[in-house]
Amino acid sequence: MVLDLRDASDPGIIRLMPPTPEDPFRALRDALKVSPDNLPLRKHLAASLLGAGRAEEAVREFRDALGRSPEDRDLKLGLARAFYHLMKDSEALVVVEALIQGSDTPAGAYVLHSRLLLRGGDAQGAVREYRKALDLDPGAADPELASRLGIGAEERSPVFEGRVRGSTNEPAEAPDLAVERPTISFKDVGGMEPLKEEIRMKIIHPLNHPEFYKAYGKAVGGGILMYGPPGCGKTHLARATAGEIRAGFLAVGIHEVLDMWIGQSERNLHELFEQARRSAPCVLFFDEVDALGASRTDMRQSAGRQLINQFLSELDGIQSANDGILVLAATNAPWHLDAAFRRPGRFDRILFVPPPDLEARAGILRILLRGKPCGDIDFDHLGKKTEHFSGADLKAVVDLAVEEKLRAAIREGVPKPIVTKDLAAAIPKAKPTTKEWFSSARNYALYSNQGGLYDDILKYLKI
Repeated sequence: MVLDLRDASDPGIIRLMPPTPEDPFRALRDALKVSPDNLPLRKHLAASLLGAGRAEEAVREFRDALGRSPEDRDLKLGLARAFYHLMKDSEALVVVEALIQGSDTPAGAYVLHSRLLLRGGDAQGAVREYRKALDLDPGAADPELASRLGIGAEERSPVFEGRVRGSTNEPAEAPDLAVERPTISFKDVGGMEPLKEEIRMKIIHPLNHPEFYKAYGKAVGGGILMYGPPGCGKTHLARATAGEIRAGFLAVGIHEVLDMWIGQSERNLHELFEQARRSAPCVLFFDEVDALGASRTDMRQSAGRQLINQFLSELDGIQSANDGILVLAATNAPWHLDAAFRRPGRFDRILFVPPPDLEARAGILRILLRGKPCGDIDFDHLGKKTEHFSGADLKAVVDLAVEEKLRAAIREGVPKPIVTKDLAAAIPKAKPTTKEWFSSARNYALYSNQGGLYDDILKYLKI
């Protein structure tokens, strides 16, 4: 295999061995070690990883490349597509919306925005964005997406121009998720002490001391909404909450709720609440809740409004009591959530989950290295070198360090323990991903901060 790696540092042609069956991208990775600033090669590796279904690795490569070329639209679009494949729709939307607001928007950004809107239940918006893509570049046509949107279909078709006909068939079977019994607790969550205390007051103490709450007429249950940059432990904290009180845990993604047929999404949501009620005490956790509860003022179709009304009705316990149901939700984009969810009795505690502080970063690294062969490790030193890193970023650091130790063990035939310098060497390779989120959050905190909702963001940014 011959790769042309001509650049300022190496004008020659480097010949590499063919990729091994164990890692078909070995040659590309080796080439980047020789020419780390070769942007076209980085793009090719990231796109190839995504095409092979290795979206997590693709995200790392796209981010690494964006660190070298922050304004590259192709890299941003590639990163958004990788998020889409990982079902991280909120992260994908942040990137795509920034692309669309800029100049010279690529047609592919509108196509991806259309897919994201369709998956979020906004079929009319999806049709609008798809047509923008075709107006910009007819070659961007996506026949599969057009078919799902009913573009060009007959009016009698089940889906026509984003409008869904009422189903004459029997309703689809409602979701039946397995109720988890988490074995982790707060001791397995590094840092986040203020958040843990809020959850103790709202959820844990009412179950452990019901007589006190009954004396004050305080109901057991309620909701907490956690928001912040991705990868900072919102889902992990929710699961640990269930483990702390030995309760059931139901993790609900948007795909367990949203359905293309009219009325089915509402039935799905109701059945999930009913399942939680039957399993009480139970923590019902909604990830990416903004996809289910987007602001109704932004909606043009009634189906999305109906789902939000159903969600609010379930939170209020209008049809069935919510005793022992503890509702946690997480979002990376709280500004997209309908304001009605913040009314007392619903998500009346809204908690900012920031990137871990120095002490928390050291604690997270300790947890991530449990069970691994380790020598002397200066966790405080590593914590200082990983400012702005999320928990997911720290996991990437540990994974990179482990990979290097494995390569060395295979090469030398002797496994050696992980030490401080191994982790320190991996840190520059894993860029902090929270800065991208804060660049968007800062604008909302400065200019759309009604009632001081985002004061915690301003405090964190020291504005």
